[in-house]
Amino acid sequence: MKSILPGIGNPAWAGNLGVRFGMTPAFLHDQHSLLEDWRHYMTRRLGVKVEFTQRDSYRETMDLLRLNQLDFAWVCDYPYLHLRHLVRLLAVPLYQGKPVYHSYLIVNARDAQSRGIADLRGQLFAYADPYSNSGYLVPRYQIHLLGEDPERFFKKSFFTWSHRKVVEAVASGLAQGGAVDSYVWDTLAALDPELTRRTRIAWKSPGYGFPPMVAHRTNVGETDFQLMQELLLGMSAEPEGQDLLKRLNLDGFSVQSPELYDSVAEMMRVFGEYDPA
Repeated sequence: MKSILPGIGNPAWAGNLGVRFGMTPAFLHDQHSLLEDWRHYMTRRLGVKVEFTQRDSYRETMDLLRLNQLDFAWVCDYPYLHLRHLVRLLAVPLYQGKPVYHSYLIVNARDAQSRGIADLRGQLFAYADPYSNSGYLVPRYQIHLLGEDPERFFKKSFFTWSHRKVVEAVASGLAQGGAVDSYVWDTLAALDPELTRRTRIAWKSPGYGFPPMVAHRTNVGETDFQLMQELLLGMSAEPEGQDLLKRLNLDGFSVQSPELYDSVAEMMRVFGEYDPA
């Protein structure tokens, strides 16, 4: 496998192609200056142009990986398991000191009674994305545990295509409940407390492996894999990296085993979406 980095000579990376890094739509979708600063940081340290590609759904980023149009990507844990034969686990963010996050079941702040998904039977519900663990798979699994059919449980459900928009839908009363990534809700609570204050966390899931950074198995050779991994792991050790991590609301990055995502795989199996072969 040839290297994508200069001096090692992969002709496919001549010109302006550089390193192609995909981003799925989380709160970062609204943080353009942060992404631009992070892109420049990577470009300087790798010595090759880095381009971030954002899409409006997890599926679009997954399709870019399938079409060999990305080298690296920050994806949700659910898409990672769907793509596990195509991508390698590169690094897992550390959030509040751990490589895990949660699904929050949120309701409008005026709803003082709801304590779980059972209390939202027959209501209007906002999902984040059909490939979101915290915003889709987890609430459907909780409905399954009640012995109910997720397709019939709510009066109506709809996708907002971002976690922030789930919060907005519940805060405005467009939906009586929704499910969101704890990292996104917590970050929004710091960035836009007026928005999150109009919602309430009714239930918090167990911890799941944090949405990981992945590398394309075909496009990224071992040398480039190691260089990108070292860059991410080293961010917490120097001032500019620390500043970016603070703006990302992360503590750093870590190396983890794919087994970190076994609990998500178990939920996927319930719906016939995971084959370990």
